[in-house]
Formats: sequence, structure tokens, C-alpha cells
Amino acid sequence: MDILADSTSTAIIAAPIEKINLSQWLFTLKDIEYQACSPAHIAAGSTVSNEGKRMSINVEQIADNLLIQHYIEDISEKEHCRVNSISDSFSPLGQTKLGITWELKIKKLTGNSTELANRVIVSSTEDFISLLKKVNITDLEPVKDNMAQNAGAHNKEETPLFAKDIETKALSGIWL
Repeated sequence: MDILADSTSTAIIAAPIEKINLSQWLFTLKDIEYQACSPAHIAAGSTVSNEGKRMSINVEQIADNLLIQHYIEDISEKEHCRVNSISDSFSPLGQTKLGITWELKIKKLTGNSTELANRVIVSSTEDFISLLKKVNITDLEPVKDNMAQNAGAHNKEETPLFAKDIETKALSGIWL
């Protein structure tokens, strides 16, 4: 399927890389902590998939699109976490599904600073393409431009706040 948006934003975590555990952060993120990282964040929780993999369930409103994301762990390392979701999407066009990959990586900058890279990739699904056809949208380029703009703005907003939450937890020694 087509990639509709691919956004990466970075922020500095003022903590040593050795004290950070991205996978633990993602899969233990409390609802109130998730909400504090963006006004667009409505709810978050965690569970386990039918296959026994950890899941992060997130609800957020990006522009006029309400997303219910069912992220299933793909890569779960201290310095790299990637989750994939076939997300429910509710917009003025109707209800559909979108593929979303959320990837977090860190790299050491200095002994006490780490860079967080927060990447989000939104992909079309057959359901999404069917919805576009149903409402007579045949040109994907304006759709891609709109999604890229909205995803990029949201990513720039949430990434520094994710970094701050990770920093607070890393400095508390929670993952040691």
C-alpha cells in the first residue's frame, strides 16, 4: 500500500542513554502521561495481543481525524522500539482503517544527553482506498500532502514532551 505520511521529529533527553528504556517507557505509559504530551492525545492504555505481544492502545485526534491505534510490538529494545497498528480512523469522509508504524530510537550525544527520534509512518489500506473511491477522491497527492502536514505538526508537538517524560523517568532510576 501507499505511504501517506512519513514524519520524524527529534528532541534532546537530558539523561544518559544507559538509563533509558524506550520499550519499557512505551508499554508502561500511563493515560495521564500520554495526555500530557499533546492536547490531541485523548487516552492510552496497554494490553497483550492474542499472540502474546505487548500492545499500546492510543486514542488521538489529528486535525479532523479521530484515530484509535492498536500498536503491537515489533521491535522491543532499550534503544529502539517499533510498533505497528491497523488503526481505526473516523473523519468527515467516514470510518476506515489506516496502517500506522510508530518508531522510537535514541542515540548517545554526550555522557548526559541523548537524542530521541520519533518517527510515524501512515500507510493506506484497501479499506482506506475504497473509502476514497466511494467519495470520488482519485488523486492521492492532496491527501498525502494533508496527512504529511498534519502528522508532521503533531509529531513536532509531541516529541519534546515525550522526551521530557522519558528524561524524568530515566533520571528517577525507574529502569535500572
